[in-house]
Amino acid sequence: MKINGVPYRSVWLNEKDGWSVHIFDQTRLPFSLDILTLTTPDEVAQAICTMQVRGAPLIGAVAAYGLALALRQDASDNSLENQATMLAATRPTAINLRWAIDRMLTCLRPLTPEQRVAKAYAEAGAICDEDAAQNEAIGCHGLQIIRDIAKTRPAGAQINILTHCNAGWIATVDWGTALAPIYMAHDEGLNVHVWVDETRPRNQGAALTAWELGSHGVPHTVIADNAGGHLMQHGKVDMVIVGTDRVTRNGDVANKIGTYLKALAAQDNTIPFWVALPSTTIDWTVADGVQEIPIEERAASEITHVAGRDPQGTQTTVQITPDGSTAANPAFDVTPARLVTGLVTERGCCPATAEGLRTLFPESSPSA
Repeated sequence: MKINGVPYRSVWLNEKDGWSVHIFDQTRLPFSLDILTLTTPDEVAQAICTMQVRGAPLIGAVAAYGLALALRQDASDNSLENQATMLAATRPTAINLRWAIDRMLTCLRPLTPEQRVAKAYAEAGAICDEDAAQNEAIGCHGLQIIRDIAKTRPAGAQINILTHCNAGWIATVDWGTALAPIYMAHDEGLNVHVWVDETRPRNQGAALTAWELGSHGVPHTVIADNAGGHLMQHGKVDMVIVGTDRVTRNGDVANKIGTYLKALAAQDNTIPFWVALPSTTIDWTVADGVQEIPIEERAASEITHVAGRDPQGTQTTVQITPDGSTAANPAFDVTPARLVTGLVTERGCCPATAEGLRTLFPESSPSA
């Protein structure tokens, strides 16, 4: 994707030294486009924990490079295992992180320490390339859903799409998941308009999705999280599409807190609710999302304080709750498969069921 006409991915190697890792500091967007240089696994872990880098596919890709950085310091067996464990613990809900670390370990364990660094960088690069290709394919399959809606409307009629959190290219290596079909529809000339949930408490929608869509020229409107149901009741939403941090083998979906409520409202108003994901986001070991997916509990300060820009143009944080009030901050919720119209993957669309997933991914699904 492009920023001011310049193509970027969300993670890339420093062209000058060939080994340090560049990312965008997502906590500074949309007011400042800051590029960070990561040189150690601890810096990678810090960037993931503080959400300077976020989005399930991107977290996995950056963590893979984090392991490569670790091996530059010490390529021994102990270092490989210890640093992998440390990186895998940075975010508990997104399965892509564990998947990427496991893939790196499978690749690197059989090698001698002298062989590991070069191979680690090559494998991390392959993970990035594959993610970009998968997300482009997701966009193509999701585009057909939007085309089908357009066929039911008068020529040129606006298609209103609601999304929650950020599932664009800044949350992946490139293209994005839920936003990829929207970009392609816009580029094809379809009259798409996006309702952008602010996505409290960190406002990834208001800050990141709106920034992405605006940069690409896609018409959009930021709304309060609680406005979605109202818009659906009044016929102002044609479809909902979101990303996900983990999908169970039975089709339950873990995504940013508030997604479940959107799915309930969509079902009540007979509006299709789609979830876009690469196959790396499927956790074949989990069946019941509500009971089995760990839900990250983040700092109370994300609830009690809000970040923004003051009238002087300075980025700042202000308190919005009374002194002494406690706050709970579950970062994700689980939408049961029964509320999901279907899953959009790199191999096509399928029902959010065990059978649907097995049809698309027979080599990965459990035999039992």
